[in-house]
Amino acid sequence: MIDVTVENFETEVIAASMQTPVLLDFWAPWCGPCKTLGPVLEKVETEYAGRFKLVKIDSDQQQELAGAFGIRSIPTCILMKNGQPVDGFMGAQTEAQVKAFLDKHVPSAEEAEAEEDVAEAEDALADQDPESALEKYQHAVATDPSNDDARYDYVRLLLQLGREDDAKVAFAPVIAKADTSRKLSALKAWMDALDFSTQSGPISEQDASIAANKRDFDARFARARKLIAEQKWTDAMDELLEILMRDKVWNEEAARKLYVNVLELIEPPKVKVADGQIPPEDPTVATYRRRLSSVVLS
Repeated sequence: MIDVTVENFETEVIAASMQTPVLLDFWAPWCGPCKTLGPVLEKVETEYAGRFKLVKIDSDQQQELAGAFGIRSIPTCILMKNGQPVDGFMGAQTEAQVKAFLDKHVPSAEEAEAEEDVAEAEDALADQDPESALEKYQHAVATDPSNDDARYDYVRLLLQLGREDDAKVAFAPVIAKADTSRKLSALKAWMDALDFSTQSGPISEQDASIAANKRDFDARFARARKLIAEQKWTDAMDELLEILMRDKVWNEEAARKLYVNVLELIEPPKVKVADGQIPPEDPTVATYRRRLSSVVLS
């Protein structure tokens, strides 16, 4: 719990709410219901262990803030997320009522723990420590099995490290979602390419077919899949572009769809930037997005 004024509002509320929900408690020393609600809020904040941040605003001393939020009576609580008010309540509430209100907007303990694991995994990858990252991703998925983003990162890293069997086991619970999720579809395309590569002949066979007939799209598509299996991403996309330049809709747009899957697979995590700024785009991803647009729209 922290007291907020006009001077620290931007830092303690707006900026903080970009990372964690912030609950504003507008109160005053003379307010009886405020004295009842205050200890309840502080108790709940302790129990939620960082899943939201409680700030107190003395509406008598901070009339500018009270006016900005249209406060008509106290206590009034307003929940901020991503710099914006999303919900609130007026009057004293029981502990159960406060928790019911918060649980509509605040991540569960499992979700919060999984997100922390993901953040630590990303730090481990930045430190060139993939094994530690794997451990964190695995724990995130075990803690919050519904976190498909964490599962995607986990399976992708397993595939990058050549642990295909482990990747398939981790992917199995969400395989049915592959048709409706861009990320999961990309993972399935990668695993399908790995299976195809082990069941087909050497890439020299596709090279020979293409040399004999540049419009042998089956051979080009097969070659692209084998390149994906080898994690030669740009080579694979170059091959798919060769198909698209000759026939954009071949085989129900199979080349375009696989190309988009590759773009998804090579997209690095977004760099965290200050509010209002746009994260920089990976140069390879940006280049190949432009090439795809150029070909498809031509």
